[in-house]
Amino acid sequence: MKQSEILPFYMVYPLPMYYQPEDSVTRDLEYLQQMYPVQAKKYQKLIARVLDRIDYEGSMIYDEYPDKWQIYRLTQMIADQAAQSEGDEPDPAPEQTAEFIQILLCYEIYKKRHLNRNGILKF
Repeated sequence: MKQSEILPFYMVYPLPMYYQPEDSVTRDLEYLQQMYPVQAKKYQKLIARVLDRIDYEGSMIYDEYPDKWQIYRLTQMIADQAAQSEGDEPDPAPEQTAEFIQILLCYEIYKKRHLNRNGILKF
């Protein structure tokens, strides 16, 4: 065997997540999102719809440092839409619901920001 054909030990086993196929990464994320509680799934669907509407080049979600006030305003808009869709049931803790929606919103923005044009998540 020629000496040039032997690979160094660090090239034999590459980083596992770096070369992981795109399908398995997105599959993992989708699987974990299926484990959300029912209320969280409802908010997540609403957040995804709102973010799809504002997903364009130059959108605030792609700013290097998104403005905290805009995130807060977007959170309040989503919370208002969620309250309207619930109808007669008053929200027992609107402040906690808004914080929960903001956490989900930041996660969804993170996902959108890290998707490249091919739909592969870059970690």
